[in-house]
Amino acid sequence: MSKRKTYALIGTGGRAQFFYKAIVRDFNDTSELVAFCDVNQTRMDYANKVIGELGAKPVPTYKASEFDRMIEEIKPDTLIVTTVDRTHHQYIIRAMQLGCDVISEKPMTVDEEKCQAILDAIKETGRNLRVTFNYRYSPHNTKIRELIMDGAIGDVTSVHFEWLLNTKHGADYFRRWHRDKRNSGGLLVHKSTHHFDLVNFWLGSQPKTVFALGDLRFYGRENAEQRGVTEFYSRSHGSKAAENDHFALHLEKNENLKAMYLDAEHEDGYFRDQSVFGDGINIEDTMGVTVQYRNKALLTYNLYAYAPWEGFRVAFNGTKGRIEMDVVEASYVNSGGDQALEGAVVGKKITVHPIFEAPYEVKVEEKKGGHGGGDPVLLNDLFGTPEPDRFNRAASHVDGAMSILTGIAGNKSIRTGLPVQVADLVRF
Repeated sequence: MSKRKTYALIGTGGRAQFFYKAIVRDFNDTSELVAFCDVNQTRMDYANKVIGELGAKPVPTYKASEFDRMIEEIKPDTLIVTTVDRTHHQYIIRAMQLGCDVISEKPMTVDEEKCQAILDAIKETGRNLRVTFNYRYSPHNTKIRELIMDGAIGDVTSVHFEWLLNTKHGADYFRRWHRDKRNSGGLLVHKSTHHFDLVNFWLGSQPKTVFALGDLRFYGRENAEQRGVTEFYSRSHGSKAAENDHFALHLEKNENLKAMYLDAEHEDGYFRDQSVFGDGINIEDTMGVTVQYRNKALLTYNLYAYAPWEGFRVAFNGTKGRIEMDVVEASYVNSGGDQALEGAVVGKKITVHPIFEAPYEVKVEEKKGGHGGGDPVLLNDLFGTPEPDRFNRAASHVDGAMSILTGIAGNKSIRTGLPVQVADLVRF
C-alpha cells in the first residue's frame, strides 16, 4: 500500500468537522489526520473526542500561536484551513513557506490584497492550493455543465440566477462572525463565492466587469425597530426575550453546538448565538449583481437571506434555446445536525427549451450525501482515489480567486456606485 498523505487542520469549528470526520471515517486507507490547531483548546479537545467516537486516536493539538512549531514538528503533507475567512491567507501563505500544500475552505480569502498575497506565495513557493467548491459536484449542477459543454443551447449569451437563503439558514450568517464584513467579506464573498464559481464552471469562462447594489433591509436592529419590534437581546443564551423568538439559536439544546461554542466561549469570548436583530451588523442581506464574462455572456444575480424557502432558480439563454433549473434545498444551521443534510435537495427540475422544438425535461441521477450528493464526490477527490473527470470539477487556486473576485468587485461597486474591472484587482 502506498504511503498515506498526512493532514493537519487549523480552525476546528463547525466546517472543520466535514473534513476531519471524512478522513478518519471514510479515507483511512489513503489519508491520515495528524494534528489540530486552533485559538481554542476546548474546541480542539472536542474535535479529538469526535474522532475518538469514530475509532481514531487523538491527535496532537497546538494553539494558533504555535502554528509554525506544529508544521515543523508534525511535517504534514497538507494543511486544511477552516478558520475565520479573514485569516485564511495567513495560514495558506505560511504553510506554503514551510513546505506544505493547502486545502482551503471557501472563500479562499476576503479581499483583493489578501488574494494577491496568496497568488504571489504560490508563485514563490510552487506549492499547490485546492479550494473546496462542493456545489460543482452536485449531480444537477454537473448536468448543467454537461448540457452546455455538449451544445444543448448553443453559445450561452445570458444567465439569470436567483439564490434564496431562508430564515433558518440565511439568518445564521447574522448570528456569527460573518456579520462583520471584515471577517467574511459579506455574503457576496462568503456565500456567493459558491454561486459565482458555479457560473464560471458552467460557462467555462471568467468574470470581466462587475456592477452591484446591496443593502441591509431585514436583519439588524434598525430594520426590526421599523417593523415595530420593541424587545431586544444581545444573545440567546440566558435571555428571556429569546425564549420564543423564531430567530434565536439555543446552543444548550444541541450537543454539538454546545460543546463547540457554548462550552468553549470562556477561552475566546466568541458568542455563536448573537441576535440577528442586534447592533454591529455591517453586511448586506439583499444584493443584486450584473456581470459580463470574458466570453461576452451576461449574468444577472440576486441573493437575499430572509426567504420563506431555501434554494435557487437559474436560467441560461443561448443561441439554440434555453435551460431552466429550479432547486429546493433542505434548510439547516451550520453544525446543528447531520452534515449530510447540508444543501440536501428536496426537489429539482431541469428543462431544456430548444428553439423551434418542444421542451423536454432532463433527468438527473439521485445521489446520497450533502449538497445534493456532491459532498462524497468532493471528499473522494480530496482524500481518496480521484477518478477521471471530463468536467474538471477539482477547483484550483485560480478557480478560488476568480470566484471571490466577482464578490470582491461587487463589494467595491456597492461602495463606489461604479462598475469594476476584475483585471484591475489582482495580477496572476
